[in-house]
Amino acid sequence: MNAGTALLASVRETLGRWLLVAACLALAATFLHPHLMVTQPRYRLLFVLDVSQSMNAMDREMRGEPVSRLTFARSMLRQALRELPCGSQAGLGLFTEYRTFLLLEPVEVCGNYGELASALDRLDYRMAWAGGSEISKGVFFGMRVARDLDPPPALVFATDGHEAPPLHPKLRPQYDGSAGDVRGMLVGVGGDSLVPIPKFGVDGKPLGYWAADEVLQIDVYSRGRTGSVVGESMVDQETHEAEGQTARGGEHLTSLRESHLRELASELGLGYHRLESAGGLVSALEEADVAQEVRGPVDVRAVLGGGAMVALVLIYLLPPRRPGLLREPVNRRI
Repeated sequence: MNAGTALLASVRETLGRWLLVAACLALAATFLHPHLMVTQPRYRLLFVLDVSQSMNAMDREMRGEPVSRLTFARSMLRQALRELPCGSQAGLGLFTEYRTFLLLEPVEVCGNYGELASALDRLDYRMAWAGGSEISKGVFFGMRVARDLDPPPALVFATDGHEAPPLHPKLRPQYDGSAGDVRGMLVGVGGDSLVPIPKFGVDGKPLGYWAADEVLQIDVYSRGRTGSVVGESMVDQETHEAEGQTARGGEHLTSLRESHLRELASELGLGYHRLESAGGLVSALEEADVAQEVRGPVDVRAVLGGGAMVALVLIYLLPPRRPGLLREPVNRRI
């Protein structure tokens, strides 16, 4: 055996031993739960999901199959929770009628992901206690809920923006706070084309779709009302009646009311994002600057486990040792 071959074999064995030692040490270190202190963005969010009836409209798609807006939003929010950095906090709420109801105050996402995902999966239209869907009031209510928490989280309100009954353009509800006192964004869910709104019975069985004569097509103010004396008219009654006669819409059909949500978000100092993917939502949160730079521990067990795996793979890839390379054969004379 020449010197070069012997040196190569020696290096191979030495390197293999060191790689094996490194893999063992890395795996042993994972049992100590090591952490590194780093500065990174952390989020404190309150996710609110609209569970009103229009969110049952089937105009979203997942894995090539049509799904409801509610199903799509739940799936995207669940994936977004997984993509948030550990140390971030998230809470859950639901909206229906005109109120936002807090279900879970913000908790750490990595340690409580299973509970958050489970609670999110259970949000559906059967939790709605009324048939109305006054989105503007619901957003105001959600901002108040977020404002009352300590510290206040950023509000992420997912909805299709379908107001029921419709809003009068001149008689819109007003927020009792000031624009920008709560950070966050409105998240639009749904398609651009009008689709029917599914109707369900009290037992949850489908009953077809809502018809035009079953849904308010104009706002309640435009419908007008008579006075207590025959022939007495109310102030602006003629104007309201004229507007009502011309307001023949398709409120029994639904689409993403994106212009309404953009206008509402602008008035309240919130951002707006159209929900297409979980990654897009997380990127929108990053751009909205709702995170805080916080110095805290980061679990490095995954890094150590990956390093151990790489070391073991390198050992496997080393040139195989051929027998007889390190020792000359012994010739015995008989």
